[in-house]
Formats: sequence, structure tokens, C-alpha cells
Amino acid sequence: MKRRVVLYHNIVVRPRNAFPFAAPAYTIRTAPGGNGMPDREPFVDFYEVLQVNPHSDLKIIESAYKHLAKIYHPDHDQTADVDRFSAVIEAWNVLKFPEKRARYDEIYRLHHGHPEKPVDEQLVSADVALGDAALQRNILMYLYKARRENFRGNGVGAYALQEHFGCSDDAFDFHVWYLRSKGFLEVTEAGTLAITVEGVDHVIALHQPVQPQRLVTDQSPHG
Repeated sequence: MKRRVVLYHNIVVRPRNAFPFAAPAYTIRTAPGGNGMPDREPFVDFYEVLQVNPHSDLKIIESAYKHLAKIYHPDHDQTADVDRFSAVIEAWNVLKFPEKRARYDEIYRLHHGHPEKPVDEQLVSADVALGDAALQRNILMYLYKARRENFRGNGVGAYALQEHFGCSDDAFDFHVWYLRSKGFLEVTEAGTLAITVEGVDHVIALHQPVQPQRLVTDQSPHG
């Protein structure tokens, strides 16, 4: 399978095919009428459950399974989710076997032309948005540290940065686009990524203690 090639100026970056950094909630699609699949039997998109491309090889699928199973495991104090954990296990128990996956892929193709999701299902969840904000903050912190330790350096390679944070191609492109649009990040002449002056100011502002607001009392004389 060919990997997408992203070109930053004169540097060619070949991102790895990885699952997203922040795993959004999966969706369950119900088979439309008239395609031979009863509407009362919901079709579960196992690839969407595991947050992988349908063409991903078994190694990628297994990595995604282990990652998500660890996050949603019932014993995890902060991110336990029994329903999602069960869905991840169910998806893996099908996709890990070539014969089962082949049969599932036939059903998957029948649902590939499923109508677009309703608008309310297309909305980004609060967890995903907060995860994006946290990752963008961490990217800036990483670039801040790199700039501070080597002020005259050539920045950080985009591929190395993506590998460090484990972002998918689309997620990484989104974060780079956002941080560049805000003026916090720039692409150097060497094709690497570096924090800007605005980015440094933003990082410093994030670490400044919040000053409590003081009520202004009316001290004008009475009478």
C-alpha cells in the first residue's frame, strides 16, 4: 500500500500509517433497506471502532487494538469504558482472522455506499476537541524546548515530530495547519518546523499563574 507523501518546501516527509492520537467515539451504522441486510441487525464498522483504514495490514490493526484496549480497559482509572472495550475486543476477534475478515469485508463493501451521517453525528465530540488542544499545546512545548536549547538550530523535522507524538497523517496536517495559521509555528527554509516569537509568548502565557480578580469597591465619599 502506498503511503501519502507530504512535501514541506524541499523536504519530503513520509508519515507512518498510524491510528489517530486521540481516538474519537466509534459509530454504528445500520444497514439501509433493500440491500439484503435486515434493518433490525445493525452493522458495526469494525475499522471505525479500531480507528484504522480498511486497507490497513494486520500489524497496524493489532497496534490499534492494543492501544484502544488499554485505554478503555475496565481496570483503567480514568478512561475505562466497558462498552467501547467490548466493541474493540469484538472488532479484533473478527479482523485478526484472515477468513473472518474476508467475509466481513464483503459485508463492509455492501455498506460502503451508506448515506452520509446525520449532522449531529458529524459533530466533533468535546473529548476530541480537548485532546486536540492538549496535543497542540504539547507540540508547542516540544518546539519551545528545541528552540531554547538550540536557538540557531534548523528546527525539528516534521516526520520526527509526527513520530514523537504518534499522530495520523490527517491529524498531524490539521495541527500544523492550525498552529501555522495562529502564527505559533513556521516552516523554515530547510523545510523543518520551528516555534515563532508568537508561539513562545503563547507558551509563556500558558504557564503564568491566573491572577484572582479583585472586586473594585466604590471609595467615593458619601454625603
